[in-house]
Amino acid sequence: MKTGLARAFAGVVAMVAIGALLLQYALLLELEADGVGAGLATVRFLSYFTILANGLVAFVAVPAAINATPRADAFFARSRVLAGIALYIGVTGIVYTAILRHLWQPQGPQWWADTGLHYATPLLYVSWWLFGVRHGDLRPADVSRWLLFPGAYLAWCLLRGAWVHEYPYPFLDVDALGLAIVLRNAVGVLALFVVVGMLLVAIDRMLAKRRVPGTQ
Repeated sequence: MKTGLARAFAGVVAMVAIGALLLQYALLLELEADGVGAGLATVRFLSYFTILANGLVAFVAVPAAINATPRADAFFARSRVLAGIALYIGVTGIVYTAILRHLWQPQGPQWWADTGLHYATPLLYVSWWLFGVRHGDLRPADVSRWLLFPGAYLAWCLLRGAWVHEYPYPFLDVDALGLAIVLRNAVGVLALFVVVGMLLVAIDRMLAKRRVPGTQ
């Protein structure tokens, strides 16, 4: 993909991700207006992996859209960071589609937020990663590094849940399922991260071999 087109595509990714995040945050604040308050509602908002993954997408897509030649050492321009975020947002879409979408039927503005967070942003970002960034730098060892973020997220969910008895996803609800089942579920999701991560590494190598002059 030509540099100008890649920047424009990154701009679309950024707008969709930020728009969905802002809409979801506004809907949550409205829902919690007479409940826990804005502070605790914000903590609840940030306790969803979906929100964190979409936030990371925005963090890398915005600079990619406005900077044609990012510094080589810029953290959010590194190949491993871009691929790791593709992993996180990709697994977000897979888990939601396979497990969570059957549990509720969002309507109106919530449908728009849900579609943006779980479908549009994952598809757009992964497409941008495939065709709009440089490839050839990834190694299988990167997969283990990418697991640090979901691993830390899991620890946060379990610690916060043990304190406030609230879990962001039903398959992580220790109070309802018990710790053994939750850990089994967590291992299954982490295994999905490994499989998708290895797939991204393989795709990265394949795309690097097909790279032509004039692309990035």
